[in-house]
Amino acid sequence: MKVTRQNPLLKTIEPLITAIGGILIDVDQMKNGDVTLEVDGVVVAAVRLPALHGALDRMIESVERELGAKLSDLSRTAKQRAIRLLDERGAFTLRRAVEDVADAMGVSRITVYNYLNSLHR
Repeated sequence: MKVTRQNPLLKTIEPLITAIGGILIDVDQMKNGDVTLEVDGVVVAAVRLPALHGALDRMIESVERELGAKLSDLSRTAKQRAIRLLDERGAFTLRRAVEDVADAMGVSRITVYNYLNSLHR
């Protein structure tokens, strides 16, 4: 069965799949680990989730799209909002995330830690 984006379910969730970096997969191409999509008990497609490698970059890109600018171009207030969004999405559970976000923002890692500390007070 070929994936058809005319299926109402697939049309509805396609923006979500794209936002998380997933790929829509035909039923006959499914592998272990793919997330099946069912309609009335019938598997119509699957979603292949992206590898963890590159997850932070995808989160940063998502936040930049949401805020309308590169992290380095944001105001102080918008940078604090970006830190909040990244924190809510689990970015800082990843190794070296604070350093990588600080680099992307053009600030020190201490600044990122200060923004995080103010969120968690």
